[in-house]
Amino acid sequence: MKIHRLIPVLALLTTFLSNPALADTPVKHRPIVFLHGSAGSGLQYETQAKRFAGNGYPAEYIEAHEYDSPNIAAVLPDVYAGLDARIGRLLSATGADRVDLAAHSLGTFVMQGYLNSSPARAARVAHYVNLDGRTAAAPPGGVPTLAIWGEGDQTRAIAGATNTYLPDQSHTQTVTSQESFVAQYTFFNGSAPRTSQVKRGPTTLAGRAVLFPSNAGVTGARLEIYRVGALTGHRLSHRPLHTYELSGDGAFGPFRADPDARYEFAIVYAGGQTHHLYFQPFRRTDRLIRLLTSRPGEGIGALTETGPHHSNLTISRNKEWWGDQGEAGDAVFVNGTNVLNAANSPRVKRVIGMFAYDANVDRVTDLSAPIPAFYSQTFITGMDVYVPARGIVALAVRPRGGGLDVVNVPAWPSDRHRIGVQVNDYR
Repeated sequence: MKIHRLIPVLALLTTFLSNPALADTPVKHRPIVFLHGSAGSGLQYETQAKRFAGNGYPAEYIEAHEYDSPNIAAVLPDVYAGLDARIGRLLSATGADRVDLAAHSLGTFVMQGYLNSSPARAARVAHYVNLDGRTAAAPPGGVPTLAIWGEGDQTRAIAGATNTYLPDQSHTQTVTSQESFVAQYTFFNGSAPRTSQVKRGPTTLAGRAVLFPSNAGVTGARLEIYRVGALTGHRLSHRPLHTYELSGDGAFGPFRADPDARYEFAIVYAGGQTHHLYFQPFRRTDRLIRLLTSRPGEGIGALTETGPHHSNLTISRNKEWWGDQGEAGDAVFVNGTNVLNAANSPRVKRVIGMFAYDANVDRVTDLSAPIPAFYSQTFITGMDVYVPARGIVALAVRPRGGGLDVVNVPAWPSDRHRIGVQVNDYR
């Protein structure tokens, strides 16, 4: 078993950039297929896809294979068949000899089973990255394997693989971090990347509107896309820039976009609440946008209390929120109040999504304990936060490691609207 301690990112980049012969070597990039974990989607690989594209990969070479994770036992044969079809299509479209695969958490159970199920399947795979998931006694299917492990048991390993340990990174962070990207890129290509930053570039946007957590496509709704102001989140025009009638797998796009602009994606359900989803600037082409939603009156969002005088928020980031680590943790300010604490977002909870709303509709914020119906869900928490439905919601995130992300949005009344905010995991 080979044990590899990750070289710091700057050292890797310095080594690469100081070797002109290496930098000038042409690389034949293979397509990459990512398989998410429990309650996940292609969204967890969104940032890494941008980093790969910033290092020469065509954006269309990187795809996510999504499935109904709560029902994995029932759908596993369909997942295998879907992977067969996706890999075959990518090989035909790109002319590559094989694909590279990456999987996270529950996805590693699925992918290891897939690679071990057939020598013919394994033969179409050049490399496999196992992200903070299942251990194994040998590389799955005999495919060269990189296993990346986050915080927790530092003896976990896949025997015969390259095992990389990131003990200060949390479960989902091991998918999205710069250190993970450098390790994955180097493993796939045999050389370090030019950069691990998300660099600004030409921007085309596309993705899917999906029901959480099944990843079934949204149907019978209309998607309206607006450009919005950076300071307020208010629409800059009355008419949408783009409109899509959602059907089938919920796909939308592609459409050209400004890498520095902010956009609202509004899912309009006939006779139900409109779901408004907001993002920070995309910076470059993004084909893995996922609009996580539910039909009005269904799903976990239906557990929130609504009314004309307060706004309901969901705030997500594909890097865990740490509310109990002091200055080494995160802070999320909603109208000036930090809503994260040791009760609702301890590090061990691995929170990446939070529901914030006026529980009991009493116009009182109470952060002394999480809301049980949400806290009992994997990777989710809930908190009683009164947000008046007037003006804007001032949202500011101070991520661990420094910096500040501001995503102000309109304070839509929750009886007729839902608000979702996706915060970048770049830092």
